[in-house]
Amino acid sequence: MKRRAPELVSGRPLLDKLGVRPGTRVAVFDLEDAGFTASLVERGASIQTAGPADLDLAFLMVHAPPDLHRLAELRPLIRPNGAIWVLRVKGPAASVREIDVIEAGQRHGLVDNKIASFSDTLAAMRLVIPIGLR
Repeated sequence: MKRRAPELVSGRPLLDKLGVRPGTRVAVFDLEDAGFTASLVERGASIQTAGPADLDLAFLMVHAPPDLHRLAELRPLIRPNGAIWVLRVKGPAASVREIDVIEAGQRHGLVDNKIASFSDTLAAMRLVIPIGLR
């Protein structure tokens, strides 16, 4: 996947838009992007590959609506105030629509509260546990 440097997609650094700070516990699912992973490491994020359910942020790449079923397995992995960023292809030819992500999030007890441009070709939507359920 080819994309611009993470710091200048919109003028504001991508990792700032996504809420990644030094020490943030993150995991990346189904996204093959060495540049993004390198920027997480450079920022000082702690990339988790296994272990307890204690993530601040999870990043999930989806290519088709059935991929959204993974939200069920990721929700228990995030902290009560954590988030799952769902990444999908932008544009009219995209097979996953914004409403697909919103509805899948609701089915799994999550609500959307932010969108961001991840790259020229990918959009990102943040899903969180509703405040009343934390």
